[in-house]
Amino acid sequence: MRYITLLVLLLLNVINAARSHGDLAWAHRSVKNRLSRDVSCREGLEYPHENICCLNCPAGTYVKKACATASEKGVCAPCEFDTYTEHDHGLLKCISCDKCRIDQETIEKCTSTQNTKCKCKNGSFCLPDQACEVCKKCSRCKEDEETEKSCTDISNTVCRKRSSPGSSTSMTFIVIMPLIAILACILCIVYWTKSKQNKTAVTSRSPREMVKICMGHSEEVGEEKQNDHNSRIDDSSQLQPFLEQNFVERESSRRLVPLSGEESLKKTFDFFEEIDVHYHNRFFRLIGLSDNAIKSADSLFPEDRVYELLKIWMEKEGLKADFNSLIEALIYLDQRLSAENIIAKAINNSCFKYEEE
Repeated sequence: MRYITLLVLLLLNVINAARSHGDLAWAHRSVKNRLSRDVSCREGLEYPHENICCLNCPAGTYVKKACATASEKGVCAPCEFDTYTEHDHGLLKCISCDKCRIDQETIEKCTSTQNTKCKCKNGSFCLPDQACEVCKKCSRCKEDEETEKSCTDISNTVCRKRSSPGSSTSMTFIVIMPLIAILACILCIVYWTKSKQNKTAVTSRSPREMVKICMGHSEEVGEEKQNDHNSRIDDSSQLQPFLEQNFVERESSRRLVPLSGEESLKKTFDFFEEIDVHYHNRFFRLIGLSDNAIKSADSLFPEDRVYELLKIWMEKEGLKADFNSLIEALIYLDQRLSAENIIAKAINNSCFKYEEE
């Protein structure tokens, strides 16, 4: 019985000793962690490791092994392929390089000290002050607008209203005609004062009446000229006399004939984007489209509008639809350069060829 009692007491002593040792170990770790938290390293120069400060590793490397002595540099290893660090640091591994999205293109590849640089592909953009989750398609100016600033990878197209050629002509007419009238009046007065042959007839009138007569005459002449000019604009009935007048010339020159029938004509419709947008309505009136048909395509982009209206013209003309008629309409509108460019594209793309003599 005595031996059993001694054995129990010995066991209790061993348990108490083990418990005391565990408390000491926990206290040691607690002090060590507190010391590590209290370490204050120089920002941009050092990083904390346990209870000391180590010098940063340079850009393009990472901390492979921290220092054992304060204010010393540990072991720095170069970044592996497709990883990087841009600044001095205390990172334990390098950062993975970014990959450009499918709607972007790479402008600078990733290096050990620089991340990949991407930008939106041509025809799309992302605003720099917004998160670029996807590149947006660049806007296109409407028919009555012109481009003020072209689209870039960080800004959309900027458009402004296009000044109407008709209004510009009218304003010029309004400004110039009074000046011409005044000049005519001055010439009339000079002629009146210097004329000796009609001295008696002239003296029967006052200078004010003479000015009135001169101005009235000049205004009538100007109005007649303007009416004559307006009657010639957008008048499709004048195309036929033009074509008849040039019939002999066309017969003596080589015409263009299609290489694939009706398909050849359809393939050339895209080439007519060459036409100056200011001449669109006049061109389509000349080839016989109604104003309602022309207005029906107003909401489309200029190039899409030209294609759709040419399809309407082709359906309307049927078998009479002829590439040469379109070219002659352009020449009538004094758009010879556009006509020559369209002919060259039609030949180069194997749509048409010159008729053999």
